[in-house]
Amino acid sequence: MTISTSVLGDFWPGIQLYYPPVKYAPSLGIYEDLEAAALRFKKHARNTNAHTLLFDLEDGCRQKALSRDLLRQELPDLERDDVTVAVRINPFRTEEYDKDIQMVRDLADHIDVVMLAKAGEAYGAAEIRDLSAWLAGVNGRITIQPIIEHPKSLKIAPEIMAYPTVRHVVFGIHDFSKAMGIHITPEHWTEELKFFLNQILFEARIAGKGVIGGVEVLIGDSTMPDNFVEPHDIRRWLDLHGDHESRVVFRHACEEAALGLTGKQAIHPSHIHLCKVAYTPSPTEILRNIRILKAAVEADALLGGAIKFEGEMLDPPMFGKALQVLLRAHALRALSEEDTRFALTVLGMLPAQVIRENWPYGVIL
Repeated sequence: MTISTSVLGDFWPGIQLYYPPVKYAPSLGIYEDLEAAALRFKKHARNTNAHTLLFDLEDGCRQKALSRDLLRQELPDLERDDVTVAVRINPFRTEEYDKDIQMVRDLADHIDVVMLAKAGEAYGAAEIRDLSAWLAGVNGRITIQPIIEHPKSLKIAPEIMAYPTVRHVVFGIHDFSKAMGIHITPEHWTEELKFFLNQILFEARIAGKGVIGGVEVLIGDSTMPDNFVEPHDIRRWLDLHGDHESRVVFRHACEEAALGLTGKQAIHPSHIHLCKVAYTPSPTEILRNIRILKAAVEADALLGGAIKFEGEMLDPPMFGKALQVLLRAHALRALSEEDTRFALTVLGMLPAQVIRENWPYGVIL
């Protein structure tokens, strides 16, 4: 069976950088004007190494009208071949929401994702239904990322995830913990909210959707160089140069990646590469899993049988996990064309049901 990359679905949200369109300047004690915000946009937004630029018009935005003006001015000229543009809009049917979606209409050709704050809290899953219908009339390519920030939203998560416009949901850890009355800490929130994250992951896996992880609030003084991608390099840098904050952020990102999350939000540029290397399989990991799959194919064990590989006994579930590593790297734009072709060749050897079991995010065969 010949398989194309369309079966794999869209690229994942990956590391989403919260970018304030107009922000407060502490050194001046005032908010930026349009000119200053535009200069910062040209300097930083255009050169980000994040997978997604996330423009926040909700809780993190005080100058909402000016921020919308800035996006109208700058987004049409933003080159975005390898970056996704997302806009976090205000809660459904509020006064600011209506202004936000008018802006989305004006910029429909320059926006990939609408992130809906406090999704489902006021009107239930009907919010996603109505927003999906509205987007279909504006630009059917735009998807929705609902933010689950309240137990009400978690309770109706299966309904929220049922809409095809929803391919990933966001776990809004700070509003969610506030609504639950849970005191979380910057160092241990992954453990303190593990029960609820697991609930979201369970429902998302059934629905074939992805989950975007929580925002870290610890901001240190060290930034890991972008050329550190192998585990031993990362460990050495953390040991020698990393501060407490970077170690915590990296540990949390590794925990989320191990659970299969498809993205993570960052509020500071120093978090981007730390989280990218935690979420993205390293070149060494990719090569090892390619060798596993080649050995399985050579032994004709892909669908049944076991092989010994580097001191381990491996069978089809392990081969599926090896394939998932390659597909995860592809979803995060980190797999070469040659290795992508190999992964697609392996997929072509599998029945449709097995493909869906290993990779529920793509097109249903």
